Amino acid sequence: MGALLSVFTVGQLACCCSSAACNLAFCGLQSCFSSIVSRIMYAMMLFLSTLLSWIMMSPWVTEKLKEVPFCKSGSGYSAMCIQAVGYLSTYRILFAQTIFFLMFSLIMLNVKSSKDGRAAIQNGFWGPKFLVLIGLMVGAFFIPEADTFGQVWMYAGLVGGFLFILIQLILIIDFAHSWAESWVEKMEQTESRWWYAGLVFFTLLHYIAAITGYVFLYLYYTTENGCGLQKFFISTNLIVCFILSALSILPDVQEAQPRSGLLQSSLITLYTMYLTWSAMNNSADNCKPSIFQHGNDKTFDSMSLVGLGIWFACVLYSSIRTSSNSQVGKITMSERILMKDTSSGNSDGETGGIVTSNDNEEDGVTYSWSFFHFMFALATLYVMMTLTNWYKPDLKSGNLNQNEGSMWIKIISSWLCCLLYIWTLIAPIILPDRDFS
Repeated sequence: MGALLSVFTVGQLACCCSSAACNLAFCGLQSCFSSIVSRIMYAMMLFLSTLLSWIMMSPWVTEKLKEVPFCKSGSGYSAMCIQAVGYLSTYRILFAQTIFFLMFSLIMLNVKSSKDGRAAIQNGFWGPKFLVLIGLMVGAFFIPEADTFGQVWMYAGLVGGFLFILIQLILIIDFAHSWAESWVEKMEQTESRWWYAGLVFFTLLHYIAAITGYVFLYLYYTTENGCGLQKFFISTNLIVCFILSALSILPDVQEAQPRSGLLQSSLITLYTMYLTWSAMNNSADNCKPSIFQHGNDKTFDSMSLVGLGIWFACVLYSSIRTSSNSQVGKITMSERILMKDTSSGNSDGETGGIVTSNDNEEDGVTYSWSFFHFMFALATLYVMMTLTNWYKPDLKSGNLNQNEGSMWIKIISSWLCCLLYIWTLIAPIILPDRDFS
């Protein structure tokens, strides 16, 4: 436990300096908006908590904790030290992070502009906020296990992870739309075919990667006379991806939804292939290869690395996204207000700070503050499940086992993702009186 407290002490020292460091780093730019700085700071909180959770799960920390006199209890650990490492430490650290974001989601409900008194809390006081987060983490380690915390929080992680998977799809679609529009606009302005060639190249790259992935899924996750459920998952998702790709280039869809295209469909196809692979990786039968496992580590494999990569990209993208007219803005019901560079520049809410950032939210917020924190709470639950490979905790042995529930969560998510994207294609045709521009 001494090792654990020392980690928190070092983290506290670093966090107290983080606000000034972030402001100096991002406000060195000519156009520095407090809305972007704040989102990046919250993302930094999440990344640091993820890093700490990963470190606490490592075998190295477990071995070091054995050497602490407080933890020696006969031939084994004391009960408190067992809860300070392994999957329980990840559950407790990210439980505190989730509570932190949910608390801020409630505090920031119905904020309309930075003139609201709560803006100072949202955009400043980073030192106290880090201290509150650290205090929640320390307090989480005193929650009694009582054969319930791990089990209940695992189910909460399944639900939160499921919802964040859907948010990931929205962010991926938004990124693909922005990507395609940006390159098409540059192609029209410069009359250079290189931009068009780039769109074609990445579209083909995504489809080739997705088809290759499906082929490997057939090779490694199915057998000639068995694994019928796996064959059903792969075949169904492959057919659905073909359908949504064909829909995106139909003349009626192109006329009603000019933003649609194969680049977006290729990304959705690749993401669906990943969800299919991830779902089958959590199956409890013998239709799963062991070639992707790292030694005897049962809680972190290649699938987890890919999942963390996608999670990292989506969290970073949601933190720096500035367009208020994006589909994410529509879904979160954010005000459609253009970003503007105010020369006057108001303080970002940090009392006594050296550097200030421009306040671009005096007339209205550029994103929903409450929904942003709620999304980060879901992202925390998603990364918690990813670090533990979506496994089910065995409270008696202290190990993690295969979780059939996570398999169905992911495969259903893949179906909902495809249906949601198909709906974005056909909705303007079915509901012609509504504005989907």
